[in-house]
Amino acid sequence: MLVDVNTCDIREAIRLGCQAMANAFNPDDNDIPYGGASVRPVARMQGSSEAHTPGRHLNAMLHAEEAVDVELDESAVEKHMQAAMFSYSRAPLPLQRVRGADGVGRGEPVELEDHDIREGFHALYALARYRESEVARELAEASIQAILDLWLPREEWDLDALRRKYQMRVIEDGYQTFIQRLARSIGPLVKYYAATAHQPALDLALALKDKAIHEFFLDDGGFSTELFGAHSHSTTCVMSSLALLADLTRDRGLIQRVRAFFDNGLWYMRDQIGWSAEDTRTEDNCGRGEANNTGDIVETALLLARWEDAEYFADAERILRSHLLPSQLRDVSFVVGDNPDHVDGLHNVAERLRGGFGFPAQYGHEPAGIWKSNKPRIDFNLDIVGGAVDSLCAAYCSVTRSDETGHWVNMLFDHETPDLQVRSPYTHGRLGVRLQRSGPLRVRLTPGLSATPVDSEMSTHVERGFAVLDEPEIGHWIEFECSLPVKDTCLTWHDTETPVRFRGDQVIAMANFGADLTFFEALD
Repeated sequence: MLVDVNTCDIREAIRLGCQAMANAFNPDDNDIPYGGASVRPVARMQGSSEAHTPGRHLNAMLHAEEAVDVELDESAVEKHMQAAMFSYSRAPLPLQRVRGADGVGRGEPVELEDHDIREGFHALYALARYRESEVARELAEASIQAILDLWLPREEWDLDALRRKYQMRVIEDGYQTFIQRLARSIGPLVKYYAATAHQPALDLALALKDKAIHEFFLDDGGFSTELFGAHSHSTTCVMSSLALLADLTRDRGLIQRVRAFFDNGLWYMRDQIGWSAEDTRTEDNCGRGEANNTGDIVETALLLARWEDAEYFADAERILRSHLLPSQLRDVSFVVGDNPDHVDGLHNVAERLRGGFGFPAQYGHEPAGIWKSNKPRIDFNLDIVGGAVDSLCAAYCSVTRSDETGHWVNMLFDHETPDLQVRSPYTHGRLGVRLQRSGPLRVRLTPGLSATPVDSEMSTHVERGFAVLDEPEIGHWIEFECSLPVKDTCLTWHDTETPVRFRGDQVIAMANFGADLTFFEALD
């Protein structure tokens, strides 16, 4: 079993993730970030990623700086920015270089894989919003116009115009479905519009949304690999993007469409703790998940909770405590390096990847089954840390909420803002809340949590899954008893059952099928 497994501290997970993203660069390739990374069977960082990884990392790191007050390595931000701008150096679309057998790009960026356009927009959005970059704004708006002109009229690329205007090559034999390609861009377009009010960004997001809900995210909420494609993260990121768009536009019909998928088709690729298969072709899966997907599920649950039902907060908290936080690479004692030739991609890999996220099983870093190559493999690809950290930032900001309606405690994590402080029952035995300004207090009820404060005459009532105190005391701890009941059950995914023991919403033991590098005590 691993040591230093985190189940409670969102902020520390974000800080460590930012540290990993600051160590992602290949000095032998002009500090372009690596794309792939593994710790077994060989500890190495490899390939290069100018069109994909920088956007994931800029989006997450700059979000973390604002939302969680993480102190960033500004030189790392600059390197990611330079790599992203390099991918846009020939066209207002993120291009990649032709890669050699080692996965490293050569020459100038000349190839368009529209799977990467989401990541390009994330880079430009983050730089425009958090660094007020006019260059990023100009590029983003030129990119939006290029897609409106060269893709939207026919809902497919005008290949002749792309080649003639930008002398690029379009990769046509990669990701095949709309969900795996341009639909992925909805989320960063929504963020860009919210930050800049650039109307074409919203127009394009709405056009992509229309195609997504008319052809894929249907009323019945169903999923099939044949329709959506096997790449789970594309489906989950489009799902969370549609939820974000619905929240921005206050579109109840769209949020209901998202809810239908979340409650139905999503279960084809997830289990009860938010583990999500990397690939939906079950014959290719051995229990290998992907943290990106899990983060998208959390983000969508948080948005649904604000629209629909507090139970979606319960889903998000269970996922955070029982899978996403534990799956972070923190204990690196098992990572063995070998670098006699002083290759950068083999140098100090354990510490450089510490804080990363990858492709976990429910119970540990290494799935017990056999994956395609018939060899055990543990990867922490560098783009995934960006996706996971950005989702953790969203979760951190949703633990509590203070606004004109009062104060809300949505998830039972330790938390502090200028308006209130929360002490979690998972770390303090009781739930404690101390308010710094007046207003009604709502605390989400969980099994074992008392709706009435301890040693208090304050009147409470229950409303839509929350204990409500209309006139709570200011400046004093208000405490609630919380028993965190222990329960044995099974996680289910397709035909696989995994016995598990919960304490409240936190896994404390789980079957591991003989695998090592596990997050929890073994459960027979």
